[in-house]
Amino acid sequence: MPVLPIRIMGDPVLHSPAALVDEITDEIRQLVADMYETMDAAPGVGLAAPQVGVPLRIYVYTYQDDDGAPWRGEILNPVLWMKPAEPGAPDPDEESEGCLSFPGERFPLRRSDEVLVTGMDVEGRPVHIEVDGWRARIMQHEFDHLDGVLYIDRLSDSDWKTTQKIARKRGWGRPGQAWTPGVDDIDA
Repeated sequence: MPVLPIRIMGDPVLHSPAALVDEITDEIRQLVADMYETMDAAPGVGLAAPQVGVPLRIYVYTYQDDDGAPWRGEILNPVLWMKPAEPGAPDPDEESEGCLSFPGERFPLRRSDEVLVTGMDVEGRPVHIEVDGWRARIMQHEFDHLDGVLYIDRLSDSDWKTTQKIARKRGWGRPGQAWTPGVDDIDA
């Protein structure tokens, strides 16, 4: 399975809503397999199809809980419900996240602590996930990608301005830019 190039923040596919998966084909199954390979090589805890240049509503995820128990899967055509986030500023130590499409940086972001996600897996079986904590954060982060939203779009004004300075310095604001895990070095 190949490791796919990950699109950087200026690529238009990252800023547009993704289309529903109409049919699960061998090409879709291969895409999902390649996305797992890419996510693991990066390494990351989630990867959405738009991040690898495919404008479809698919994401994969992986995480280990505090006890080391694995949690891994894919969701096609997800629907997300969430409790409102607690008001207030995010805790930079507990609520910071990063993104493979804005590599090497982390910023605090308040998210809902509980979510429900439904959809289907790559075999067409129903998926129903109710999670909290970091798992909820992963679900929200990857779901945002399917709507053309990067986590940096949700940051406070001062942090958003910092991301724009970083992007200009690294030349990341142009369409077509990507990096391949295990192949390219990212200036971070």
